[in-house]
Amino acid sequence: MDVKLKIGLRIKNLRELASMSQKDLAYAANLDRSYIASVENGQRNISIVNIEKIANALNVSLKEFFDYEEFNNASTSIN
Repeated sequence: MDVKLKIGLRIKNLRELASMSQKDLAYAANLDRSYIASVENGQRNISIVNIEKIANALNVSLKEFFDYEEFNNASTSIN
């Protein structure tokens, strides 16, 4: 699975666990809702700065964000 999709799915999972809409997350992270949607769909190459904004908005540390089984899968492709 592509790393952009893995990150997007992680954001979506954490957002749903927090009972937030894409609009709520976008507002809390000071990002656009359409940007959040494209990241969750694996269509954007998100920066670490924006990952940190999203993690903060979801009340998780970067360590917690990346402590995810899918990131430990050795088959991550680099594109």
